[in-house]
Order: sequence, then C-alpha cells, then structure tokens
Amino acid sequence: MAKQSALKQPSHRRARAQGSSLRPVPRGGARTPPEPAKEAHPADLDRLIHERLRLGIVSALAVNEQMTFNELKSALRTTDGNLSVHARKLEEAKYIACAKYFDGRTPKTEYRLTDAGRRALERYLSHMEAIIRRTRDS
Repeated sequence: MAKQSALKQPSHRRARAQGSSLRPVPRGGARTPPEPAKEAHPADLDRLIHERLRLGIVSALAVNEQMTFNELKSALRTTDGNLSVHARKLEEAKYIACAKYFDGRTPKTEYRLTDAGRRALERYLSHMEAIIRRTRDS
C-alpha cells in the first residue's frame, strides 16, 4: 500500500521521500543579465553571452545590421542545429530578433541585434575589459 501511495505523488516528492535532494526546476522567462560589479570577477559574467557560439552570434550582429541564418552559419562555421539552438536562446532573452519570410519559394530567416542585446554585449565587453585590466595590474 505504501508503494501505491508513493506512486501517486509527483516525482520530486517521491524522490525526496526516498532520500534524494532532487528539486523541481523553475521554468520561466528570460533572465536579466547581471550588471558588472565594481570589482570585476569572472563568475559575474553574463553566462548567456559568454558561451562561444552565442558570443559569436551577438558579435557578428553587432557589426552587421542583419544577417541571414546561412550567413551566420557560414561566418561562425557551425551546423544548422547548433546555430538554431543558440540563436533561440538569444531570441528568448530578447537579445536578438528573428524574422522569417519567403524569397520567392525559398524560406529565409534573418536575425538582428536588439537594443537589449547591444546593451548586454556592451556590459559583457566592459566586464571582460575590467577583468583583463585587473589581471594585468596584478
């Protein structure tokens, strides 16, 4: 009987009842990137932009008004799937905007950097510069 009642509980409660520290993961909207601290520390970097391919996407869009999916894929030398996953994360955070349309019968996807994305990149670069200065001054 105890087994049957345990099966009716949500999985995180069952795991906790069995001694696990498993907790449900909150789901939700885009996270707000942290402001650079007065004393720059690597742990405070915007993890969303810090990932290599996402930094590449944001950087490429910072110097180009807009780029198509294929232009980004070529510039970053990555696969369709990899670019798609990372671009979606940036889009969910409102760092980039995506427009899909047809050019004749060919589907096209274009990306551009949003104002929030440009501000996040500026904060990220300022933070990195502060870390570099601090390292050189040590």
